[in-house]
Amino acid sequence: MEEINIKQLTLAVRTIAEEKNLPEETVLSVIEQAIAAAWRRDNGERDQDVRSELNVNDGTANVFVAREVVELVGSDAVEISLEDAKKIKKDAALGDVIEEKHEVTSFGRVAAQTAKQVVLQRLREAEREVVLTEYEDKIGTVVNGLVQRIEPRVIRVDLGKATGIIPQSEQIQGEFYNVGSRIKVFIKEIERDNRGPQLILSRGNEQFVEYLFRQEVPEIDTGAVEIKGIAREAGRRTKIAVASTVPGIDPVGTFVGGHGTRVQAVMNEIGDQEKIDIISYDKNIEQFIKNALSPAEIAKVVIDEKNKRATVSVTEDQQSIAIGRAGQNVRLASRLTGYELDIEQAAASVKAVKPASKSKNIEDSLLDAVSQIAE
Repeated sequence: MEEINIKQLTLAVRTIAEEKNLPEETVLSVIEQAIAAAWRRDNGERDQDVRSELNVNDGTANVFVAREVVELVGSDAVEISLEDAKKIKKDAALGDVIEEKHEVTSFGRVAAQTAKQVVLQRLREAEREVVLTEYEDKIGTVVNGLVQRIEPRVIRVDLGKATGIIPQSEQIQGEFYNVGSRIKVFIKEIERDNRGPQLILSRGNEQFVEYLFRQEVPEIDTGAVEIKGIAREAGRRTKIAVASTVPGIDPVGTFVGGHGTRVQAVMNEIGDQEKIDIISYDKNIEQFIKNALSPAEIAKVVIDEKNKRATVSVTEDQQSIAIGRAGQNVRLASRLTGYELDIEQAAASVKAVKPASKSKNIEDSLLDAVSQIAE
């Protein structure tokens, strides 16, 4: 008969707290949860409301089972009659929640295993929570990490004090990772769910590209130039709209850098397979749409402000350029400008996807086919 001794558990609180670098109250709370779970396993039912209190001074533990006072008892596990409730608490009334106290000294083998599992699981979660709170103020920044493990859907990255994951949706399409290689990652958020807190990292979002440009373009910090918007399909293409706040400064040239050094530094990090279009932002939406559809030459833009749409006219030789491979150029331009763009010329009309929507394979195939016909 394997048993857990309550006094031994009490003595373990301080030791575990020191080893795991956790507050004693956290460890105490974890052990109290384990005692409640183990007691329920030995004496109670699954849906019972059980809590426990551990007295570290005298090494005793008590379990409290909460039941609601009702007229007609349907389940003994969660309900108690008014008559029985008055035996525990004289002034008990219908609708009250009565707690019944049970002293605990030790547990049987199965309950002891339950308690150990709960302690291990909750301590792991508490440890992770303590570590991740250190990263709370790093959300929105880029840090260096080591690729720890490559799984089918996620990449696990060791950041030193904590481990984070890059989900498939946050990876750069076509990028290959090697275990042990050093990579830059954007700390996106801390996701908290039933499995405990998880650090979500990204290399595929717009903010990652923005952060990289901020490292290369000091004029952003001085306020001379600014990023007005970014639309990105990681691993394929990024469009970034930039503007200058100081007369005489060319924003596009500032971001490109002498001999393209600045934009090249960003591409070295995200991969040469991803094209970066740096375009001038314009308050005039017509001109902004023309710029966003670069490198296509646009003949005319007609704005429908009410429906946030624009009809873009191009010559026949420019239509496939405006649409781009699998509709990518017009899709990114739509997202960047916030307008649904329809590309048309005398012989054909092609509708772009809405700014907020994601590309689907069937749409890509259709647009590819249309592009080929247009050519």
